[in-house]
Amino acid sequence: MLIDRIALILAIIGGLNWGSVGIFKFDVVAYLFGGQTAPASRVVYVLVCLASLWCISLLFRESERAGEMT
Repeated sequence: MLIDRIALILAIIGGLNWGSVGIFKFDVVAYLFGGQTAPASRVVYVLVCLASLWCISLLFRESERAGEMT
């Protein structure tokens, strides 16, 4: 599903950004979009949050291909 892939991509971006903050003390999103409080950065942070929440649903869904594997 397209929304699943988009959510996973955004969650990965968020994870990489937090890794960058944790390892290098460098916030890539803030750097690219004008600081942590800039409107564009805040939009990216909210989108990553919503994507992460959506990805929680992936844990509880049965795979559409589960029947094909047997």
